[in-house]
Amino acid sequence: MMAEHQVDITQDPPIVAIDGFRDIPGLFWHRVTTLADRIVIREKDFGIWNEYTWADYGRFAKEAGLGLISLGLKRGDVCSVASEVCKEWLFADLGIVCAGGITNGVYPTDAANQVEYLVVDSGTRFYFAEDEEQLDKILEVRERTPTLEKIIIFDMEGLRHFDDDMCISFDELLALGRNYEKEHPGAWQTIIEGADAEDLLTLTYTSGTTGAPKGAMISHRNMLYMMITLQRIYGIYPDDEQIGFLPLAHVAGRMFYTFATIEASSVINVIEDVETVTQDQQEIAPSVHFAVPRVWEKQYSTVSIKLKEGTALGRWAYKVATGVGEKVARYQKNGQPVPLHLKIAFFFAEQMVLKNVRRLLGINDARWLSTAAAPIAPELIDWYWSLGKPMYEVYGQTECAGLITANMPGDMKIGSVGRAAPDAEVRLSDQGEILLKSPGVIQGYWNQPEKTAETFQEGWLYTGDVGRIDDDGFVYVIDRIKDIIITAGGKNITPSEIENQLKFSPFISDAVVVGDKRPYLTCLVMIDQENVTKFAQDNDVPFTNYTSLCHTEAVKDLIWQEIEQVNTKFARVETIKKFRLIDQLLDPEDEELTPTMKLKRKVVNEKYAGMINDMY
Repeated sequence: MMAEHQVDITQDPPIVAIDGFRDIPGLFWHRVTTLADRIVIREKDFGIWNEYTWADYGRFAKEAGLGLISLGLKRGDVCSVASEVCKEWLFADLGIVCAGGITNGVYPTDAANQVEYLVVDSGTRFYFAEDEEQLDKILEVRERTPTLEKIIIFDMEGLRHFDDDMCISFDELLALGRNYEKEHPGAWQTIIEGADAEDLLTLTYTSGTTGAPKGAMISHRNMLYMMITLQRIYGIYPDDEQIGFLPLAHVAGRMFYTFATIEASSVINVIEDVETVTQDQQEIAPSVHFAVPRVWEKQYSTVSIKLKEGTALGRWAYKVATGVGEKVARYQKNGQPVPLHLKIAFFFAEQMVLKNVRRLLGINDARWLSTAAAPIAPELIDWYWSLGKPMYEVYGQTECAGLITANMPGDMKIGSVGRAAPDAEVRLSDQGEILLKSPGVIQGYWNQPEKTAETFQEGWLYTGDVGRIDDDGFVYVIDRIKDIIITAGGKNITPSEIENQLKFSPFISDAVVVGDKRPYLTCLVMIDQENVTKFAQDNDVPFTNYTSLCHTEAVKDLIWQEIEQVNTKFARVETIKKFRLIDQLLDPEDEELTPTMKLKRKVVNEKYAGMINDMY
């Protein structure tokens, strides 16, 4: 049975409800009590998919929530969770939320100083650490985190003899919850009923590409609106399967894996490890699948490399099959019937080639694919359509609790981010900045009234993105206002468009185009280690490590060839004249990268200033 939705934007604040519930705890507990025996979570552990019902979900959440209350949690207290996606993250999250707390996600890749900032800024009282690695970070900084009272550890492997008064295991927290329930029967239902639509549900910190991360205050109403919007646009059904691999500290991960699952009563399959995501996805074959552009780019790179290794016949068959797929997609994108002769041709293309490619990528059973959170090359979206899988680009921000514009089946334009979602408005300021309004727009930033006043004005969210809206209402995001390059000759350049094309190469992981107040454009490139290493091995290029690989003439020539191909797509003033390779293997703990693996333009420009100046 599909959920009943209510959105009334004539009220102030707007009324948003699912199945009559205007808060997450009430809706979640309704699912727990009415769907008790149905599977909701699967998690892979040592190669086995373990199953958990709604009753299990509710029991663990209740025990975690009551355990926190027994430790002194009060309504409105912040609890931080530092962990890869796992069942304990989900249990702790709903326990915190149902108990009246606010969940703050911490990326497991955050360094100790970043953890310190998040804990202090949010006023965290209770901190969940996944394992010994995450525990070490919070222990390193706890003397400088005055609000921190208790650390709860999910995985005690390697910590059996660890003894610290501030720390307990997750199992011990659950035991505290069980004891509390015995002593306070009926307390749980009373606590759940105390939730309010305007209560804060979660703090989600921005990625900090332009400064210190800001805590976006997402309320129950904001997230309920997102759950309804996602359902209205694409539809997630009770028999749908998702694969859980994105970090739950990111708003997209929470929206899809936690809250959309609650709305749709569907199943979330949690991967065993980030290293096994491809195999896990092949096994599950999700029916709906959202991922950020970097994931889609990596999949395209995988196929591109395998094609180069394959036979001439195989490459020819692939070219013919995707060619048929492109023709079929032209009709599908416009919501038009596909001619019979193309249907027949596509049937054979699928059987011979396309199904095998889709199975390799773990998307063969996907009803739809979706992407957001960063710019993506339109050609990459077209490629997935040519495989026979519709991909839709959406647009949103943490500050509007998720998406606010979307391309939809039969109503889309490749290159755009779609039209405004139901009950949402999009317009441009006089400066061309995209402004958003919807019940999903948040209350502001935690403890930052000045930034809040700057970003949220008269009910409108000022996104910081420059864009345009065509006559049909489709929105096009051009770039971040702060990232627009004005060359010494006075030409305005949008670097993200060029960078998207560069990242379309299987050998380029990321790129930053440089040229503000400069006579021409240059760029810094981060190579795809796996694919470039394979290229070097296949071509007998000697190297000893990542740095030496970047310094080989063969790799420099390879990347320049890729850049030259991209240059042919742009006007002369937009072409890259010189480049340098970032010869350090970066991970999210490095200051150059955000937790979502995006290069921080400002940091890159400052840290590699000498390398950049050398190109001029």
